Amino acid sequence: MLQRMSGVFIGALFGTVFVVANAHDPLNPAIGTALRVLAVLTFAGLLTLALRAGRRGGPAPDDAEAPQADWFRGKFAFVVGAEAVLLVGGNLALRAAGAPEQTAVAWIALIVGLHFIALMAVWKRRSIVVPGAMLTALGAIGLGMAATSAVVWVPFVSGVLSGVALLGGCAYAITATYRSTARP
Repeated sequence: MLQRMSGVFIGALFGTVFVVANAHDPLNPAIGTALRVLAVLTFAGLLTLALRAGRRGGPAPDDAEAPQADWFRGKFAFVVGAEAVLLVGGNLALRAAGAPEQTAVAWIALIVGLHFIALMAVWKRRSIVVPGAMLTALGAIGLGMAATSAVVWVPFVSGVLSGVALLGGCAYAITATYRSTARP
């Protein structure tokens, strides 16, 4: 369960970072601040719930899908390596092509989403395909918006909404784990 939860923590942390880094203009400053605070509080709540589940012990809800001896080696390392190359290379290519700076967050959302979809196949965990598909779509939408007058909204669409998708996916996973540890 610890390996699985470490992946959930990473997702929740990055979801929080997506929101905190992108909840800015053209949003009203009060709304941006509220979104940042909610993201941080959500992360803290998820961390607390996961720690409580860990103390309670018991099975993880996806154990029947395909237990993994070591989630963070082999194919996982290949997926993360490819993700890093695509993140850096794609952002460099976008800058060289003169794309607006807002495309960076859209590209990140797209590649992170695709990485979740690839990890679904590696880890045999269907639960990560929904946030993966959402981030992929939000990244693609943001890249499309970058060529329009709506470019100022790309950080909200591809950043804040991607963060919400990640936090929501992590909330689902942590809640399911917490419920699975409930004693009869």
